[in-house]
Amino acid sequence: MVIKVFVATSSGSIAIRKKQQEVVGFLEANKIDFKELDIAGDEDNRKWMRENVPGEKKPQNGIPLPPQIFNEEQYCGDFDSFFSAKEENIIYSFLGLAPPPGSKETKPLEEEPSLPNGEVVGEAQSPAEGTEEAGESGENEAQKEDKEDEGNLAESQEEKAGEVTEEGAGGDAEEEEAEKGEAEAGGEAGGEEGEEGGEES
Repeated sequence: MVIKVFVATSSGSIAIRKKQQEVVGFLEANKIDFKELDIAGDEDNRKWMRENVPGEKKPQNGIPLPPQIFNEEQYCGDFDSFFSAKEENIIYSFLGLAPPPGSKETKPLEEEPSLPNGEVVGEAQSPAEGTEEAGESGENEAQKEDKEDEGNLAESQEEKAGEVTEEGAGGDAEEEEAEKGEAEAGGEAGGEEGEEGGEES
């Protein structure tokens, strides 16, 4: 099985060129065998690609743009579906290839184990649903408590702010008195120095 990537080597669109480079670069980096087919220089390639892209995958104008990816004759997808598969780590299943040993690609989920009475394990969820509802109402109560706490916090901050301004006002008055006291003491000391100076002369 060969992966076919239809590209337009002489495309004038930078976006198309980048998408083509990303697909080709990813396949090369992961050593996935592929064949690059140019639709710009080969009319047969262009015609084959346009005829084999499924109708639901074609744009409104009916002309699919490169890159388009096929596994032999089977359509894999366009760039958007390739990118999604790459992001979800399912690129090998997207390309219709078996993942190599040790690859990160997720294995398909196994069927849910059933109980001896024939019920599926995931079906008995009625008690869990009740706890979810209780959890939601608990969240609502917690939100109410948070709002009350916020209100109490705002009140306590206002009270503290009032105390600070009262203390600040008292502190300013004390500072002014202390400055006056220092000025008076400095004046007395200056007068004494003047007297001493007069005695020496």
